[in-house]
Amino acid sequence: MAVTDRFRVAALSLMALMALLTVQSATAATLPVDKVDVLYHRYDGGGMVIDGPSVLVRKGIGPQVSFSGQYYVDSVSAASVDVLATASAYEEERTEYTVGVDYLYDKAILSLGYTNSTENDYEANTLYFSVSQEFFGGMSTVTMGYASGWDEVGKVGNETFSEEADRRNYQLGLSQVVTRNSLVGLDLEVVTDEGYLQNPYRVNRYINPDKPAEFLTQPERYPETRTSTSVAVRALYYLPYRASIRGEYRYFSDTWGINAHTMELGYVHGLNQRWTLEGSVRYYTQNEADFYSDLFPFANSQTHLARDKELSSLSGTTLAFGAVYEWKQTSLPGIDRLQFSLLVDWLNFEYDNFRDVTAPGVYLPGEEPLYSFDAYVTRASLILEY
Repeated sequence: MAVTDRFRVAALSLMALMALLTVQSATAATLPVDKVDVLYHRYDGGGMVIDGPSVLVRKGIGPQVSFSGQYYVDSVSAASVDVLATASAYEEERTEYTVGVDYLYDKAILSLGYTNSTENDYEANTLYFSVSQEFFGGMSTVTMGYASGWDEVGKVGNETFSEEADRRNYQLGLSQVVTRNSLVGLDLEVVTDEGYLQNPYRVNRYINPDKPAEFLTQPERYPETRTSTSVAVRALYYLPYRASIRGEYRYFSDTWGINAHTMELGYVHGLNQRWTLEGSVRYYTQNEADFYSDLFPFANSQTHLARDKELSSLSGTTLAFGAVYEWKQTSLPGIDRLQFSLLVDWLNFEYDNFRDVTAPGVYLPGEEPLYSFDAYVTRASLILEY
């Protein structure tokens, strides 16, 4: 099923990774090390189970060029409130391939890559480019990035259904070493989408004019354009006892009327030369889109109509904890460094104006219980540097 919740989860994970890389890039303009990174991920919550492996291989060719390739799989078993409200549970699989190259020139790193993601009713292609340049002896780093995506949307059971969506992503980041123990970062991101931006399976509901105690459904209709802007400020401070603390605030706004705020605080503590513990807490809140409603008064009551719970007013809290084991200069043949990590996130989402129509009991339309759910995200990874 296209444009489902798992893409939002993946997007949040990718944004967190990019944010971390942006802060870390202030240390030095060096190519990534040669390594093999094997990851298993699992998301379980809200009636959805998403899991699968990821394998990343990176290899340098000479002192200036590094190539990378990644294989990523999502196996999805979905029985979420959105699915059960209008259809039956389903299973599917998404596969993703990424190839990339990094080029080191003086104090700059140029990166180019391509990603293809495929499932039974959706194919996404993305071409990205970025450049990172150090200034003032490595104390400041400026990063600029651009990505272009073109997606093809299908629909299971309808061979004639075919839609397209184009995406553009612009990024600008600044990392600054403030003191020997502290880093700060500022990132600006603008995303423009155009084309078919809705889910072909999703419907909204409205009051039955003949039986007001019941509701009827009709397909959602979204605008064909969307532009979003986000600004993030983050800081990292190294503590004197083998630990560090980091904080982040991110503001998001788009032309659909959504404004969102994300605040995160994290802590990393090294127990000894090999073991590290880490934890974080994140809070997220947003208002609803201009054309969202849990229950419309009648059919086609406005030009655009949406009942996607992710476009409603909601808040979410994430608690994360993990342990990392690192073994440098190993006695394993050809392995310079080994790292194993196990990270677990607990997520809780509360929806302010999205109601659970699958809740047991008899309710009038618009009086069903508000929806909420918990989820767990587990990531186990093994990194071998050679």
